[in-house]
Amino acid sequence: MKLCSLLLATMTVIAAATVQTVPLHAQEAAQAAGTPEHMAPYVSRFGRKRAVVAVVAEKNAVLTDFVVPYGVLAQSGLADVVALGANTGNLQLGPVTIQPDASLAQFDTRYPDGADYVIVPATSSHHEEEVAWLKAQAAKGATLVSICDGVEVLADAGLLHDKTATGHWASYTERTTKYPDTHWQTNVRYVVDGKIVSSAGISAAMPTALALVEAIGGTSQASALAQTLGVANWSTQHHSDAFSIRNSDRLTDWVNMHLHHTDTIAMPIASGVDEIALALQAEAWTRTMRSRAVVIAATAAPVRTRGGLMVIPSTTTGAAAPAALTLNVNDETKDGQMLDVTLDAIAKRYNRRTARLAALAFEYPWKGL
Repeated sequence: MKLCSLLLATMTVIAAATVQTVPLHAQEAAQAAGTPEHMAPYVSRFGRKRAVVAVVAEKNAVLTDFVVPYGVLAQSGLADVVALGANTGNLQLGPVTIQPDASLAQFDTRYPDGADYVIVPATSSHHEEEVAWLKAQAAKGATLVSICDGVEVLADAGLLHDKTATGHWASYTERTTKYPDTHWQTNVRYVVDGKIVSSAGISAAMPTALALVEAIGGTSQASALAQTLGVANWSTQHHSDAFSIRNSDRLTDWVNMHLHHTDTIAMPIASGVDEIALALQAEAWTRTMRSRAVVIAATAAPVRTRGGLMVIPSTTTGAAAPAALTLNVNDETKDGQMLDVTLDAIAKRYNRRTARLAALAFEYPWKGL
């Protein structure tokens, strides 16, 4: 059971290895080939004018792992970003339903040479079709970028042999046991090992996506986008040893699940909604085990987000049941600050212990941790 894809784990993180750094005098040459802290600069293939980025998921993938990288890359304007469903039909990503742009077969028809980058979210289970497709994409030269415990999908595809990688803090013991041929690091937000990039828990999705923007468009474009998003930096610096499960966390989780009623959190959306803000808020409130997010629109038709994702509303304005709380998804909060604002709101409505549960799941260094 992993916090990245579920709500609570009973495992604790093991002592960390240190991230390799690059001497300043060698940094320029090292970056050209890619380092543990920098993805190699994008080089156009097959005569493409823009990089092709595929975000692929099963129906039970983690919402933020999928939507945040999609939204960041879409906002960059540097790539053609395609939302793929490894199964047929819509993608049920936690409290939000996404209509994918294409199936795996449709993508292969459109891009027979493969994607330049493939982003792989965490999922509670995955199937042979996705694993086989990822193997094929790797063979075609794609860089594979896992978010959170999406790294286990890459491991199951046999792509992490003798590679250095990372994942969610709470799954460290499980990963080291299940995949002993991988060099697992902790205390790092993301790791680059050639054409394999892996990230820590859910909140690492945004810095990892910005590192990808830097690889495609350069540091200045990544810096400009980071400023727009309200992200201070996208470095690999991270302290996963700060995260652990206490007995009080287990008690709070049990109490929230069994002794409290479930609040309905209404999230009205319309065309142009910020998909990053939607995902972060919907997932954080859902992780409390005291509420469920309901996406509401004027009609039942899919709603196109700012970045181009198609969101299927849970219900319509006229049919929606009364909600305990209605969120303004498109408020003035920058995406990079949304988790802090949302966790503070959760602590105010419920308590800090409940907000801590969500922060642990996101592997996010919230001030109340």
